[in-house]
Amino acid sequence: MTVTAEPPPLATASTRSPDSPPIVGRARTVALVCLLAASFMELMDATVVNVALRTMSADLGASPTAMSWIVAGYPLAYATGLVLGARLGDRFGRRRLFLIGLVAFGVTSLACGLADTPTQLVVFRILQGAAAALMIPQVLTNIQVLYPPAERGRAMGLFTSVIGIAAVAGPVLGAVITSGDWFGLSWRPVFLINVPVALLALVAARVFIPETYASRPAPITPISAALLGGSLAALMAPVTLGPENDWPAWGFVMMAAGVAGLALFARRQVITARAGGTPLVPPAVFRSRSFTAGLTAFTALSIPTGGYFLVQSLHVQAAHGWSVLHTGLMWVPFSIAVPVFAGLSATVLAARFGKHVLQGGAWVFIVGMTSMIVADRSAHPALWFTVALIVAGAGFGLIVGAAGLLVLNDVPIGLAGAASGVFNTVQALSVATGAAVIGTVYSSVSTAYGLATGYRVSFLVMIGLVAVGAAAAQLMPKPVRIAV
Repeated sequence: MTVTAEPPPLATASTRSPDSPPIVGRARTVALVCLLAASFMELMDATVVNVALRTMSADLGASPTAMSWIVAGYPLAYATGLVLGARLGDRFGRRRLFLIGLVAFGVTSLACGLADTPTQLVVFRILQGAAAALMIPQVLTNIQVLYPPAERGRAMGLFTSVIGIAAVAGPVLGAVITSGDWFGLSWRPVFLINVPVALLALVAARVFIPETYASRPAPITPISAALLGGSLAALMAPVTLGPENDWPAWGFVMMAAGVAGLALFARRQVITARAGGTPLVPPAVFRSRSFTAGLTAFTALSIPTGGYFLVQSLHVQAAHGWSVLHTGLMWVPFSIAVPVFAGLSATVLAARFGKHVLQGGAWVFIVGMTSMIVADRSAHPALWFTVALIVAGAGFGLIVGAAGLLVLNDVPIGLAGAASGVFNTVQALSVATGAAVIGTVYSSVSTAYGLATGYRVSFLVMIGLVAVGAAAAQLMPKPVRIAV
């Protein structure tokens, strides 16, 4: 179903449909379910591989370098392509790019599940990340377009609940699949399970998601696209590969080059805007104080989450001897708490308390992480980890439930694609950075002073970063009325 105000859909930008598709009721709900299913697949796939790595390595005979690329290739391609994917959706149709990305994600998931060599799996994982970069930016943009401000809160509540569930569903599902050896396929179903989900979402999306375009889509110039993609890749590559290679000097050179490239890219965008053109990332996106301050706070809050899941999963296996399955099931209490509090945050609390929800969630998250340090030294760590994970899940849910809604609430619809691309890119970079840096802190301190000290120090680092995020949220505007 294509909903346009002025056909044809391939006409010039001035005749494309505005961002107000007439879709309501059950059709819009089904469209939202399709978008959420795609988000769940992508977020789960970012972490599902981690618990199956040892099994993959043994089955494929992969070297440590190959295994690093199997893990790193996906987020590298994903984060690099997010902004470009969002702008392609603005120009060529958000439903069209969502469907292309969905098909590509399903096909590459199938290819990953059928890979016979480490090289094949590395290549397919990179292509899978690129497919996600086409698909995922359309999700947030479509929610902003399909739901007016008066109705957006509930949709965002569901979206953020999915984020919370998917964040821990990957390790849990990966552990269950790998341990269960489904159909004698060992690790392969961690990828193959995406195929039927993608097929169902594809059929429903073709019928229920309307086509929309930006009223003034940005021209995608090769120089700007290459500069942005290359700069992000220069940042992501050392962040994702550095821990496995003892942080070589070339990594820091690449990161410096990436920062310089982003500065040059930003300058080009400003010059283009001043000349009356439409840049790939309009500087106007950053004129909203809620967007810039909220994005700053969300970055500080996102960095610890990447390290949180990694360190906790590594530590209980190394220090307490837990199995992969036990480690995966450990996250179930967390995954139950997150959607409950994320939904409450997005549908009720964000509208009433604004930035204070982010701050409150940060302090609850800090209480949960502090409790985990205590639980690690208790006589019954499994019991007390469960309690601490519920508290941490409540705090994490409050944060993710309010973040997207508060950060994007004041962004004009015409800039929705650019804003969602920036938001998703920053989140991906932050989580990857947290996993790399905090994982390195845990490994280094544990080697020098023991596992208990490594665990405590890495958690104290994360607690400090969450506190910084809570302080940064104070820069956001006073609570505004968000209709839910």
